[in-house]
Amino acid sequence: MLFTDEDCALLLDLLATPTVNPLETAEAPQLWQAQRRYARAAEAVGFEVLHHGPPDLRVLDRDDVPEVVRRAGPGFLDDQPSLLLRLGPELPRSETVMFNVHLDTVAGLEPVGLRAGRFTGRGAIDAKGPAVALLSGIRDALPALVPDVSVLVQAVAGEEGGAMGTFGTRPLVEQGHVGRLNICCEPTGMRYLPRSTASMTARLRVDGDGSIDDRPDAGHNATALLGFLAQHLAAQLDPVDRPGRLCVAGLRTGDLHNRVYGTGELLLNLSYAETAEGRAAEAALHREVERGLDRFRELFAGSREFARTARDARAITRLEWLKRGLPCLDNADPWAEELLERAGARRWPDDEPGFTCDAIWLHDLPGSFTAVLGPGRLDTNHAHARGEYADRAELEEFASVISAVLTDFARHRTGEEHDAA
Repeated sequence: MLFTDEDCALLLDLLATPTVNPLETAEAPQLWQAQRRYARAAEAVGFEVLHHGPPDLRVLDRDDVPEVVRRAGPGFLDDQPSLLLRLGPELPRSETVMFNVHLDTVAGLEPVGLRAGRFTGRGAIDAKGPAVALLSGIRDALPALVPDVSVLVQAVAGEEGGAMGTFGTRPLVEQGHVGRLNICCEPTGMRYLPRSTASMTARLRVDGDGSIDDRPDAGHNATALLGFLAQHLAAQLDPVDRPGRLCVAGLRTGDLHNRVYGTGELLLNLSYAETAEGRAAEAALHREVERGLDRFRELFAGSREFARTARDARAITRLEWLKRGLPCLDNADPWAEELLERAGARRWPDDEPGFTCDAIWLHDLPGSFTAVLGPGRLDTNHAHARGEYADRAELEEFASVISAVLTDFARHRTGEEHDAA
């Protein structure tokens, strides 16, 4: 059995160590402790620690860093280290395989346990379970590797909480810690996914004057205006003609029944599979916000209660971007894909939507192919939800595929003459 009792103990230790991304909670995570525990287990396999620490503060000084990260401030990075491990000598990219896995989790801690072969706890499938199974598979492949292959493992922070890998995965990739083959460990049902969508988040804000319920006409009704815009944007931006998705998300003005709220906000999230699609979706949102404001003014110009809101709608409404400009991953490479399929991984169907993860930062790397691959599924294993779990059998299967991937890579590795498409 590849996934040993020692692996079970390691996973239970990691699950019991809270590493919730601080963008989702006020509590300080224990990422340092979790990564040290993981590093000790990796060192027993033969890895050395190349880096363990937070990124340079300059990673926040970029336009594509989400606002939620910029707002957290530089001190927040002190508790957001990433771990870089290497097995074997430093070799050219053509002789290197890189695995990326995140050890931060979403909020909502779950009871930790192992019963009847099933692990429970936050991160069981996303992605502490895959992180431990990864070491199991590498350990099994050791006889085929050293010194012919270099194996890198990025055990990162900042995948959850809307951080989008901007201070975890991205700095390590931009420093060149990548391979000929790169595997981002996420739940895919053991199907390799050679693409990853990106998303952008917009906020519509209304900053007007409130009023008492006895004189609703005296104020600006942010609830009526934002509610109208939510329906207008849902109807006009429904992405029937593009792969990406539209999420009309939170609408917030107030909670009381006896007042008119003059301020509020509406959040929208738009995903996209290609950069050009993202630019087009961004332009469409700007256009439809303008049209929606014009339509609201036309409909309510003669209203007793909403005439002031209609007259001032354009002046009190503004569109802000909380996140945009992120890249997408969409690559192909017959050599690498055949290797993955020989190892037992099936290809994710081209007509099935993908999802967003840190793999976006591995786009357009010369001489390199990237796929997302892991045990379990985001929905059925309840990632980000109550009852998250990972079965020992599916972690064992993932470890077996990782072992086969590395063994096959060592046997059939290629040089620079094979270019990733």
